[in-house]
Amino acid sequence: MIEWLRRARHEPAPPQQTQVRVGDRVLPLEVRRLRHARRLTLRLAPDGRTVRVSMPHWVSAHEALTFAVSRSDWLATQIARLPQASPPCPGGTVAYRGKHLPIDWQARAGRKPTVTDDRLLIGGPRESLPTRTARWLEGEAQRLLGDDLAHYCARIGKPAPRLALSRARRRWGSCAADGTIRINWRLIMAPDAVRRSVVAHEVAHLAHFDHSPAFHACLGDLFEGSIEAANAWLKHHGPGLYQPFG
Repeated sequence: MIEWLRRARHEPAPPQQTQVRVGDRVLPLEVRRLRHARRLTLRLAPDGRTVRVSMPHWVSAHEALTFAVSRSDWLATQIARLPQASPPCPGGTVAYRGKHLPIDWQARAGRKPTVTDDRLLIGGPRESLPTRTARWLEGEAQRLLGDDLAHYCARIGKPAPRLALSRARRRWGSCAADGTIRINWRLIMAPDAVRRSVVAHEVAHLAHFDHSPAFHACLGDLFEGSIEAANAWLKHHGPGLYQPFG
């Protein structure tokens, strides 16, 4: 992330999206004007496909674009650090609960993947293997996240709300005003403690719909592991969870 402090000025609202060239790529640029922002902030989306700039209300659209273009070398470095993942294939691996399971494709095995002896056994047509693997991972996410949600809600003494799987690119989890909790399904690929930390975070919001000291105290009591370690894992390894599936 890059931040740039600018002086105040009044300019018209920026366009919602334009483009930035980074090496031999042309990436869409998403621009957001934030009421409380005091500086320009540049980020690369977790999958490396979009450049994002957040800006104060007094920064011009031209400055935002110039800022992003002037940091193309930094963006190129971030892109180079992204894992070069490929869709699951026979002989490859798939991330599942913090491990990289070898994919054991056997034509006569069942179409639905199963974890056997620390490998993913799967049959059926080779060409649909990525799609079926992604579908299986989402099913596992629904199952385990549901268990996590029930566990933490019981600990906090609240009924478990509706759980929805998220495909968000910016947030791992969210808690809506109506109590609905959304968790990114790709957390099924992260270690259990990391996945559970996100669920615990959102459950804590059922008691404190803010990030006050009371919220953090609740989260500290609720989650059995280290929130700092889980957040550090997501910061360094989270982008790698956005591997393609066909």
